[in-house]
Amino acid sequence: MRDIKAQHPSARHHCWAFVAGRPSDGQQYGFSDDGEPSGTAGKPILNCLLGSDVGEMTAVVVRYYGGIKLGTGGLVRAYAGGVQQVLKLIEPIECLIYKELHLTCDYAQIAAIESLFSVYNGKLKHAEYGAQVVMQLDVDARHIQAFITAVRNKTNGQVNVKVVD
Repeated sequence: MRDIKAQHPSARHHCWAFVAGRPSDGQQYGFSDDGEPSGTAGKPILNCLLGSDVGEMTAVVVRYYGGIKLGTGGLVRAYAGGVQQVLKLIEPIECLIYKELHLTCDYAQIAAIESLFSVYNGKLKHAEYGAQVVMQLDVDARHIQAFITAVRNKTNGQVNVKVVD
C-alpha cells in the first residue's frame, strides 16, 4: 500500500481488499474503504475477489475525485466494476502449499515411496542413507493425509512418518 500511495499521491482514495490462503478459505481476508462511506469500496472489492475462486490475491482501486458525486450505489458499482474488469484479464497461477514430512524406511521401500511422489505432488528435499533411509519430503498440503495413508498401505505400515510443523 505504501508503494501504491507513493505512486498516486494525489488520489483521494486507495481502497483495497485481499484474500489470503486458498480460494475457498473466506476466513483469511481484509478490506478498507479508505475514507469512502462504509461498505461502498472495500467490501465490494472483497466480494469480487471471493467470487473469483482465486486465492492469495490483493486488489487496490485508486480513485481520483473528478467532481461528480457518485452516491453510495454509484461507488459500489464503480469499485466492483473496476475489479471485475481486471479479473477478466488476469490468468491465475496455481500456487501449491507444501507440508514437510520426515520418513524413515528400509532400502527396499524406497521405490514404493518414490512412486507416490507424482500422484501426491511430493518432492524429495534430502535423504540420508545409513542403516535405514531418512527422507525429508515436501508434499502438497491438500494431499498430506492421503499420501501418508498410501505410504503406509504400500509398505504394510512399516514406515515411520512424521509431519513437521
